[in-house]
Amino acid sequence: MQYCFGVDIGGTTVKMGLFRTEGTLVEKWEIKTRTENRGEAILPDVAASLKSKMEEKEIGHLQIAGIGIGIPAPVDDRGIVQNTANLGWGYKEVKREMGELTGLKVKAGNDANVAALGEMWLGAGKGQKNMIMVTLGTGVGGGVIVNGCPIVGENGAGGEIGHICVNYEEDETCGCGSRGCLEQYTSATGITRLARRRLEKNSSDTVLKKENLSAKAVFDALKEGDKAAEEIVEEFGTYLGHAMANMAAITDPAVIVIGGGVSKAGDILLKYVEKHFKERAFFANKETKFVLAELGNDAGICGAAKLIIG
Repeated sequence: MQYCFGVDIGGTTVKMGLFRTEGTLVEKWEIKTRTENRGEAILPDVAASLKSKMEEKEIGHLQIAGIGIGIPAPVDDRGIVQNTANLGWGYKEVKREMGELTGLKVKAGNDANVAALGEMWLGAGKGQKNMIMVTLGTGVGGGVIVNGCPIVGENGAGGEIGHICVNYEEDETCGCGSRGCLEQYTSATGITRLARRRLEKNSSDTVLKKENLSAKAVFDALKEGDKAAEEIVEEFGTYLGHAMANMAAITDPAVIVIGGGVSKAGDILLKYVEKHFKERAFFANKETKFVLAELGNDAGICGAAKLIIG
């Protein structure tokens, strides 16, 4: 029996999964991400945890095909990270270091690209080879899969969908330092920002209150028929739908998967995005399917394992 490990390194926890190479998740667990001292303990902690799991399951080195790792940073095709926002790492040769710590084959990728690979393999994009995944959380992440492979790019920054410019008139700055990024309008914080702007113009005709504003509150109000919430979601859908039309013209996906915390609003979200996508989509892309992500927090470990399985 052949196995592999999928590892999803986050700023708070490291999620890990033991998989059979035909695609069965045997077991999953997590450990704390120790980011102190420039994150020097992260990879040794992961290696120790994987070694412990192999001993527990009585699995030898020859039975492990390798370790796939998702990292919240650009990762080049040599498994090298130049910098991270929340792990404490600067330049780090993840693939080489992890290989030396474990004696196993290692592949590494950006966490959003890896999550997209997971959804393609075992989730909402199962059976497809061409897919875009957009993750709507505190920020906007994404992964683009073409012919079964994530687009990585020269600097490991391929698929940074959240930083497509969608509003050239924007004055406020995005977290990346630019202005008018998709993230500023379609992340959870971006939707709240759209709602705040709408309420500053007129708050008399809505159940939404400034002190309790959130993306969830907006979608909850929409489901109750709130007119202001509908206007906010229309604006959100316009930005995301048009951005996906542009992406589709380049990558020609079979399916666009939407995940992250905002996607918990459900199918009602897809309706607004798909409508505006069709307004701008190239004729060959108009029938592209929109679906909600299925794997949740397991997408990262699944995609990381898929890096090894190929």
